[in-house]
Amino acid sequence: MSNHCEVVFWDVQHGHMTYIKTPNNRHIVIDLGTGDYSKGIENFSPLLHLKNKYKVNQLDYVIITHPHLDHIDDILNFDALKPRVLLRPNHLSNDEVMERVLERDRAKFEKYCEINNRYNQPIDPSSIDDKSNPSNWGGLEIKTFIPKSCNHNNFNNHSIISVFEFANIKVVIPGDNEKCSFDELMSKNDFVEAISNADILLAPHHGRMSGFNNDFVKAVNPRITVVSDSKFCDTSANANYTAKSRGWTVHNKSNFTSKQRKCLTTASDGEVVAHFGYQPSGRSYLKVMIK
Repeated sequence: MSNHCEVVFWDVQHGHMTYIKTPNNRHIVIDLGTGDYSKGIENFSPLLHLKNKYKVNQLDYVIITHPHLDHIDDILNFDALKPRVLLRPNHLSNDEVMERVLERDRAKFEKYCEINNRYNQPIDPSSIDDKSNPSNWGGLEIKTFIPKSCNHNNFNNHSIISVFEFANIKVVIPGDNEKCSFDELMSKNDFVEAISNADILLAPHHGRMSGFNNDFVKAVNPRITVVSDSKFCDTSANANYTAKSRGWTVHNKSNFTSKQRKCLTTASDGEVVAHFGYQPSGRSYLKVMIK
C-alpha cells in the first residue's frame, strides 16, 4: 500500500472534474467536466484519459455534485470506466432534471437520468465500497454533505460538498453552492467541524462571487484555493480567496520554479496536482504542482 494520495484538478474550461487516487490505489472522480485550455482540446475527456493514459479500468466512486451540464459533460463516457458507486443529489427527480434541457444537450441529461435510475441500491456497510470506513480507502477519510432544504429551482444549492483527509491533510471540494445551501450546512456542527482548517479548497461555483461565502471560507481557512473556471469571468471572487488563503509553495513543472501562492486557477495555471501523505520519518507532507 502507498503512503500518499494524489489529487488532480483537471483544466476543463468552465466546468469541474477532480480525480483522486487513494493510498491503496482506488480511484475517485468528482464531477465530469470536459475540455482542456492548456492542451487546446475542446473535447478532451478526462474519463478516457484516465482509462487510456492512467490505465484506470474501473472507478471505485463517482460523485456528481449536481446535474448541470458543466458537471456532467463527460457522462456519455461514464460506463467506459464501470464505476462501482455513484453519489449524486438523487432527491432531485429526473423530471426536474429534464426541465428546460436544450435539445443539443438532451442525450447527456437522458444518460444522467438512466444512470440515476440504475444506481439505486444502498451500499452494504460491510462492503469495501462503504465510504465511512477509512480502511476501505487506504486510510483516506471521506465525508460528504448533501443540502436538501433549498428550493429545487436552483440546482446549485443542492450541490454535494466532499471532504477528504489523509495524513492530517484536508481537501474540501464543493459544487456550485450558493447562499441558501451554505446557510443550511453552516448551521450543522458536524459540517463546520469537517471543513475546518483545511489545506486545499476548491472554490465553490467556479470562483464566482455568487459562490463566495465568507463564513464558509473563514471556517475552511485554506492554505491554498483552486479555481476551476474559464478564462472569462465577470464576477470573479479570486481576490477574496487570495485574501482568505494562508499560502503554500507551488512548484511549476514547466520552468522548474517554486513560489508561494494563495489562489490557483485552471484557466491560467492549467492542471493542478497535489500529492500528500507521510514521509519516511512519519511526518506529513503536501506538494502542489502546476504544469
